[in-house]
Amino acid sequence: MRITHPTTLATLLLAVGMLASAGPGKAADETAPAFDCGRAFGDVEEMICGDPALAALDRRITRRFANAVRSLRQGEDAKAAVKALRAEQRGWISGRNECWKAEDMRSCTEDAYLTREGELTATYLLESPVATASYACNDNPADAFDAAFFETALPSVRVERGDSIATGSLAPSASGSRYALPFGRELWIKGEEATLVWPEGEQNTCRRIAGG
Repeated sequence: MRITHPTTLATLLLAVGMLASAGPGKAADETAPAFDCGRAFGDVEEMICGDPALAALDRRITRRFANAVRSLRQGEDAKAAVKALRAEQRGWISGRNECWKAEDMRSCTEDAYLTREGELTATYLLESPVATASYACNDNPADAFDAAFFETALPSVRVERGDSIATGSLAPSASGSRYALPFGRELWIKGEEATLVWPEGEQNTCRRIAGG
């Protein structure tokens, strides 16, 4: 895969090294989530406190988030970057708690955790990708993107196109592998062919570059 982001490789090696040295970590109560159940707010947090599987997901996402913060502290403008990530995480928690409105509150909450794990892992390169590939689109070698695939619980992808990076998670599809990206974008892979919807509503027909 072509590395288009100047700090990608260095960040990846640093992050993987930190994960190896940090170890899995241990919660004081391995049946409880990372947050204080004595201060649980709303139906979703109360449900998480009473559900060991969701509590385990909460602890896992908390560890992923902590590793993302550590990786940012090694880069430029670390203070602002960490501040932005913390604000983003608070926003995600608020969104997760909105699952009380869903028809299936538990499924919504679990999906929120799995999607967030993929976002954190692929955005901050918290582990090595299991595969990488490069694609040229619309019969134009200059119109290309790189994809890195991560074996998170819900498989995730990192797409680098020009100076932009987007991450997404595997979504249901009748055939091939379809990854939902933010803002209505998506990546759909079938063998050596790929369809990249980027920006929303703009469909690009792409083919894997040999050796990429």
